[in-house]
Amino acid sequence: MSKDRKTIWDEWQDLVNMAPQELDDWLDTEDSKSVGDSDDGESTGHKSGRRIVNIQRTNKDDLTDDQWSHMGKVVGYIKRHTSQGGPDDDVETSAWRYSLMNWGHDPLK
Repeated sequence: MSKDRKTIWDEWQDLVNMAPQELDDWLDTEDSKSVGDSDDGESTGHKSGRRIVNIQRTNKDDLTDDQWSHMGKVVGYIKRHTSQGGPDDDVETSAWRYSLMNWGHDPLK
């Protein structure tokens, strides 16, 4: 069973902790582009990050069904990835953190 929009919204607000411009700037870095799986030159997480910026800049009442669906996917990814825990050292420059940041969540915040 999928989550209702109120639950998705509340979890999104809690977990996506990077501001749109902050995420947009991050996605332009080589560190952002250095992590994740890639079939066509851009990782899944990097593509997701671009979609997240677009969603963040959209009024809640104007979100499409596709955007709501992606928001649910983002929430699920962040929850799964953070529950795995990060590295014991060098978290700041870890692929674990960089991957989460591509999905709009900085675990050091």
